Formats: sequence, structure tokens, C-alpha cells
Amino acid sequence: MSEPRPSDRHDPSDSDDAFAEIVDEETQRDPDLAVIEAGSRTLRTRSGPPQGDEVPARPADPEVDKALRAVEQELAGRWGETKLEPSVARIAALMDVLGDPQRAYPSIHITGTNGKTSTARMIEALLGAFDLRTGRYTSPHVQSITERISLDGSPIAPERFIEAYEDIKPYVEMVDAQQPYRLSFFEVLTGMAYAAFADAPVDVAVVEVGMGGSWDATNVIDASVAVVTPISLDHTDRLGTTPAEIAGEKAGIIKQGATVVLAQQPVDAAQVMLKKAVEVDATVAREGMEFGVVSREIAVGGQLLTLRGLGGAATEYTEVFLPLYGAHQAHNAAVALAAVEAFFGIGAEQPGSLDVDTVRRAFASVISPGRLEVVRSSPTVVLDAAHNPAGALATADGISEAFGFSRLIGVVGTSSDKDVKGLLEAFEPIFAEVVVTENSTPRAMDVDELAALAVEVFGEDRVQVEPRLDDALEAAITLAEEEDEYAGAGVLVTGSVITVGEARLLLGRR
Repeated sequence: MSEPRPSDRHDPSDSDDAFAEIVDEETQRDPDLAVIEAGSRTLRTRSGPPQGDEVPARPADPEVDKALRAVEQELAGRWGETKLEPSVARIAALMDVLGDPQRAYPSIHITGTNGKTSTARMIEALLGAFDLRTGRYTSPHVQSITERISLDGSPIAPERFIEAYEDIKPYVEMVDAQQPYRLSFFEVLTGMAYAAFADAPVDVAVVEVGMGGSWDATNVIDASVAVVTPISLDHTDRLGTTPAEIAGEKAGIIKQGATVVLAQQPVDAAQVMLKKAVEVDATVAREGMEFGVVSREIAVGGQLLTLRGLGGAATEYTEVFLPLYGAHQAHNAAVALAAVEAFFGIGAEQPGSLDVDTVRRAFASVISPGRLEVVRSSPTVVLDAAHNPAGALATADGISEAFGFSRLIGVVGTSSDKDVKGLLEAFEPIFAEVVVTENSTPRAMDVDELAALAVEVFGEDRVQVEPRLDDALEAAITLAEEEDEYAGAGVLVTGSVITVGEARLLLGRR
């Protein structure tokens, strides 16, 4: 395996001055182009190791597995996640007949284009470290549908998932009969999550939107903290064709009097968010201004961070080890920390900070399956769920920074409704060769169409076509092994969460 390698280092003598320089720099250039990399530290945190794999296998009990498959089949018979009727009327009706379980606990609501799931996992880890019982709802799943609903930091047990479905099924059928359209797959899952969180009960729910914000099924909660991860172009047929239009939809999660935690945004998107915040009297915390990454350095197995919190100039969290790769994950960490501080009431009007040792312990435990995740060595195989150009650029930067690959082979399988050429162009500088393939879902782009786009971007000599994912993985590993054993070639599997999940299974991660 190619070991992560240290980045160039600059060690500012005064962290307050360093952060001031960052703020000044952020005001002088487009926020979406900014990467805060100021300074470094030489000591690593003394926190515990990351948690184990959070991607569950199929249930070992054949009867439980049969029952779970039956639930999955019933859910699959509903509108899929890509077929939408923009309204919260159906989910609101379901919540009403269920007794509004989503109002039984406070929530942190997360929208954005990229980084939502990783940020949600970090928020969950922080809240759990401070002895709060958490519920987390994220999508899509990597391998198991049960990943979408987590309690106390772990995916819900298959038996509990089945029970949650059976508990709300009669009410779902009641709403189905009253509405012009049946509840969708995602709406039913959202209802299950909110009911399961109330039944647990949880102290706080961490909720990731499915798509957009205003009319997303999750948007029946009144979250005290709204988090907006970086916005870029994705789902343009439904959300808009500019960052500003997309921001207009995503701003719908900002509720009256809430605190809005804004990651670095394109200028036009930030303006939309700020306008919405003013309209509903929400407090805004902006990355690079009220909080941010003061410094980071590459460390074995991840990176070491110094983060600035919301409590003023004195609020700095040093020697925070994050076992994830890439500058984008450092920024996700800063956003997650600010969101938790806001949840606890820390901010400009209430200076203070969280216990730094607890923060260190929480971040050291974070895992995010399928996000620059190493699943094999000799040669090293990395999985990343990047599925749009902005995500691909972040992944390309992250893998280039953290791994000393002399030659990188890509395995790419995408969905047909994405900006596939843009994604391929983002990866072109780092892939020596690319193996194009298909995942097993109906949304997958036809391998011949994908190959035609890949040839446009990479040239015919750098493209290999393997319709089956298992053959694609074997071909890529063979290409990586063609170099000398010690040359340090690697494989990156990417293009879709589904592709990554299926590759994970094929490579023996369960």
C-alpha cells in the first residue's frame, strides 16, 4: 500500500494572525475556490482508533433476512428516489396521523450538494461523545438499506428496521388512499426514521435531506440548526441550473430563528442563503469568517487539524486527528464542529468552547464508508462515491495529496442522469487509464455510452471497457500490477454510491 505522504508545511508563529490572514484571503477571492491550508502541527492527538465498519451485511438469520427482503421489495414498488412530485403534503399527512413524531426531539438539518453524509457522521460522533443519544438519517446507502437510519451511532438492526416499517404501514396505506399519489420510497423511509427516533427516544436527530430542501420529505422538522455544505451543480433538472437557483431550493430548510452554518459557497449561492436568513431572522455562521480550518497537515491514516470554533478568537481546537483524507473532509469537520457548538448555544453572544479532549475523541472515531476508503492493499484499492464534477475534483485533490501513487487506474460506473463528462474531466489529470463499467441499477449509464464519453476525454488508448463490475475491478487491478511490485500503483473506484457499494461487496468488505 502506498502510504499517505506529508504535504508541504508552513508553520505560522501565531495562530490568531494565521486565522486573520485566512479571513482576509477569503474576502478577496471566490469562496468556492478557497482551500484553507494555513500552518501545521507536529504532534498527533492521543485519541482512540476509529470505530469499526458501519456497513452491515445481510442478516445471518434466514427468517430475518427473508422478512427484510420482503420490506425492501414493498418499498421498491413505490416511486423511486429519482421520481418526485415537489410537495411535502404527503409526508406532512403521514406525520399528522402518526402524531408528529418529528417534534418529539430537536434536530440538526443538513443540505448542500456534496459532503452531507460525512458531515452528518461527524455531527453524530460529536453529539454522542457529549453523552447525547442520537438518531441519524442519511441517504443513499452504500450496501444495506438499514444504514439510512442510525441510532446511537450505528445502523438500526434489521429486526428494528422491519418493526419500524410494520408499525407505520397501516398509516402509510391510510395516507396513500387519501392522496393523489402514493407515498414514495423516500417518504416512507423518512416516516420510518422519524417514528423510530421518537420511539427510541433520541435526544437529537441529525437529518440529511434527500434532494433540495424546500419540498424534500425531510423538511417537516423545525431544526434549530440548519447546515449547508458546499453547493454546486447537481440534479439541475429538478433544482435549477445555477448555484443561486439551487441555493434557493436548499434554503428552504432554514427556519424562523434558527442558526445557519454555511460552508464555503459560490458567491451567488451565499447571497441567496444570507437573504433567506435575514427573512426568517436566523443567525448565520460562515466558514472562513466566524469559524474555519486554521491549519491541517497530513498524518498517517488521515490528517491533523486545528479548528476555529464559534466562541470567538480564543476558541481553537488543536491537535484534532481526523481519520479521513482530503481538504474537503477538513472543511466538513469545521462545519460539523460549528453545527454542534450552535446546537449547544455557543456563539458570538455566548463565548465559550466545547471540551477539547471530547472533541478530539469524537473526531478520531469518525468513519465514512465509501469516501476515499482504502479496502485493499497490494495494489491499493480506494473507493469514493463522487458522482458529480465538484465531488470528483475534491476526490482527485484528496487522493493526490494523501497517497503517493506513481500510477492510478480508475474504475468508473456512473448514473445516466449526472454530468458524466464533467466528472470524467475532473479525473482525467490523475488517471493513467480508466476502466468504464456499469453497476446493477436501472439508473446506470450504459457502458457503451460511458465509453464514448471517456474516449472523448481520455483518448482511445487510455480507455478499457468492461460491462461487468467484477471484470472491471479485475482488469484495473491487473493494470496496476503491470508495474514493478514496488512502483506504488493504485486503483480508484468511483462515479456512484451504488458502484462503490457493489465494489465493496465484491472486494470482501461486509
